[in-house]
Amino acid sequence: MSDNEQGLFGVKGTGDTSGFGGLVRQPSSAYELVSTPEPLGGYFDEVLAALRELLGEDVARAVVVDRGELTVHIAPDRTEEVCKTLRDDESLRFELCDAVSGVDYPDQRNRLHVVYHLTSMTYRRRIRLETAVGLENPVVHSVTSVYPTADWQEREAYDMFGVVFEGHPHLTRILMPDDWEGHPQRKDYPLGGIAVEYKDGAHIPPPDERRAYK
Repeated sequence: MSDNEQGLFGVKGTGDTSGFGGLVRQPSSAYELVSTPEPLGGYFDEVLAALRELLGEDVARAVVVDRGELTVHIAPDRTEEVCKTLRDDESLRFELCDAVSGVDYPDQRNRLHVVYHLTSMTYRRRIRLETAVGLENPVVHSVTSVYPTADWQEREAYDMFGVVFEGHPHLTRILMPDDWEGHPQRKDYPLGGIAVEYKDGAHIPPPDERRAYK
């Protein structure tokens, strides 16, 4: 038998209508962070060398190249500093933050990840930054002072995952009501079987009680 887990959010053998009921998730050991051996190839080495020269050899906790894409893993208190350098240095010029997204890996100690997708329109290059925090101190430095477009995107990550962006000008919920309890995109948030607030009598059934479309 494989150690892989079957079903989204640990759901097994139910009428899950999300379309992800057949998802096979690898065991947590598969998520161990291992850097890609250098040289990385292409412009990846230039970007990494510039970051290390400007911010120190320890700026990257890990560097991963997967499917032709570069991800630089950094400390949560250095996001603003690294983004400002990537934007302003003439050899880098990553002027655009395309997206800020959250991910939850419940088997990891620092389970909440924040991912920044950056584009250099000057050099036509793309990279990702990624950082991770634990539930006991889910604080990441905001990058809104560098990329104003990150304002609402950080609010969404706060709302859905509970990541607190230090220095954000107005960190409030953006999708859920202000007094909502919990963060709906965490893997331990219930898929159903809870009362729907603000609407009398509404109820979302748990996955094993939903109609299945085969």
